[in-house]
Amino acid sequence: MIFDFSGYAELLPLLRNSIIACVALGVVGGLIGVFVMTRDMAFAVHGVSELSFAGAAAGLLFGAGVVTGALAGSLVAALLIGVLGARARDRNSVTAVLMPFGLGLGILCLGLYHGRAANKFGLLTGQIVAIDTPQITSLIAISVLVVAGLVLVWRPLLFASTDAEVAAGRGVPVGVLSIVFMILLGLAVAVSVQIVGALLVLSLLVTPAAAALRVSSSPIVVPLLSVAFAVTASVGGILLSAGSSVPISPYITTISFLVYLGCRLVSSFKLAR
Repeated sequence: MIFDFSGYAELLPLLRNSIIACVALGVVGGLIGVFVMTRDMAFAVHGVSELSFAGAAAGLLFGAGVVTGALAGSLVAALLIGVLGARARDRNSVTAVLMPFGLGLGILCLGLYHGRAANKFGLLTGQIVAIDTPQITSLIAISVLVVAGLVLVWRPLLFASTDAEVAAGRGVPVGVLSIVFMILLGLAVAVSVQIVGALLVLSLLVTPAAAALRVSSSPIVVPLLSVAFAVTASVGGILLSAGSSVPISPYITTISFLVYLGCRLVSSFKLAR
């Protein structure tokens, strides 16, 4: 039996930290996902997540902490992709090189780690139910930093993401904004890996924004819809997993996919009219 909601009311208060983490991650993923889609960097997100996984696994192995390791791995990957992948072709090549390296390094660290198997599994598929107070504090702090950074550079970054050549001609520091965005993306991936795992991070940093862009092109409506979709998927995932024997990740990915599918149907219906 997959679902068992007996005693569910007593369990919900214990999920307070997890729900807060889901909301924070939904806001971060929904906002930064808009730029990921606009800049055509969905593939890069996966590359950053693989090195974030490697960093988290190394942190687990050497006792430095999963959060510290994930942050280090994400930032290294983000800076490498940002500096070496100025053009789309170069970016995809750099990402394709980093992905297997990060995954292989992470698997090596997990193979050498002799602690709890749940910790290993959680780095790949998420372990939000087990999040504690120090983790939630660091997650919220990083989330606030990412959101604040996005707010500060939102308008020029949106301009540069939409038409980089025109933006550069108007004096917008396109190169600097690209590096700043990659750093913010690295931070967002690092906190996402803690929740949904390295393999499924795209479900919160790409799918909600992709769904929002199917039904609107408004620079105001799209971010709001993206955040709403991401929060719905993350919070819905934790609420369903609380009454289930299955980890949170399949629920988050399924809800995200269903939202995206619904938005595609709405888009098709609008075009057919």
